[in-house]
Amino acid sequence: MADVKFSVRAYSKMVLHAAKYPHCAINGVLLAEEQKSKDDKKGRCLFVCDAVPLFHLCLHVTPMAEIALTQIDHMASTSGLVLAGYYLANENMKDLSYEKCGQRIADKIAENFSSACLVVIDNRRLTLSMENMALCVSQFVDGKWKSKEKSSVSLESNSKSVAAALLQRRVHEQLIDFDNHLDDLSQDWRNLNLNQEVEEEVGTVG
Repeated sequence: MADVKFSVRAYSKMVLHAAKYPHCAINGVLLAEEQKSKDDKKGRCLFVCDAVPLFHLCLHVTPMAEIALTQIDHMASTSGLVLAGYYLANENMKDLSYEKCGQRIADKIAENFSSACLVVIDNRRLTLSMENMALCVSQFVDGKWKSKEKSSVSLESNSKSVAAALLQRRVHEQLIDFDNHLDDLSQDWRNLNLNQEVEEEVGTVG
């Protein structure tokens, strides 16, 4: 299996999505580009560069999910990216499972991207200090989802510090997911303003 690395933006947006709706299960998709691993010349490194928040109310209403995935896929393809994974956080704080409905979306992504990953956010690690990586990662291998060793999953430099700073500034209140967008089409699910907030925080922390 390839190593998986998450950008500051992708990690921060997953954390902020879960933080905005602590009373709900949430989900979203991951965008990525592939690159050679610097540590393993024989392998490939999956670099997850962005996360797109989907839902916090009706996670698996099929028509809504299809609309969202179609729009995201179009945006990704015009940006030279690919739908490369699925993330979720469960309502129960200790629950690290992924339900069948969510797995179906992940399986669909894996049909088109063989190195797709499935991420479960560990709610117990969502703190204002964000000292520990809050992701449990599986990858699609030989038709099955297999948990990855922690040593093969990494974050871009300062990801935890940036996520912590954004949480402390309550930037999660600005995040827009597809539920918000479908309620009010003027709300932009691409989160361009939030992306800018992340970049500015990177500059501050760096």
